[in-house]
Amino acid sequence: MATVAELKAVLKDTLEKKGVLGHLKARIRAEVFNALDDDREPRPSLSHENLLINELIRESLEFNKYKYTASVLIADEHLRKEERKSTNIEDLHVSQAVNR
Repeated sequence: MATVAELKAVLKDTLEKKGVLGHLKARIRAEVFNALDDDREPRPSLSHENLLINELIRESLEFNKYKYTASVLIADEHLRKEERKSTNIEDLHVSQAVNR
């Protein structure tokens, strides 16, 4: 019969292989930062340039399979959903070279 320590080790290994453990750790980190975030202090609005930079960072993280890090960025920054919805590439004043 397996010991409790062996069962813990197998469970941890299984969760790591499936990616569940990393996702849970990232989610816990994001929730801790959200709990520490002071909602009484309003966040400054993002400039178009900062919005573009944040979106590029998020896309880079997801492209390179850093999905847990990206989930913390998204939770921490909320990616300004209201601003993202109304922003398109023309609004960001990106040069035409980027669109090629």
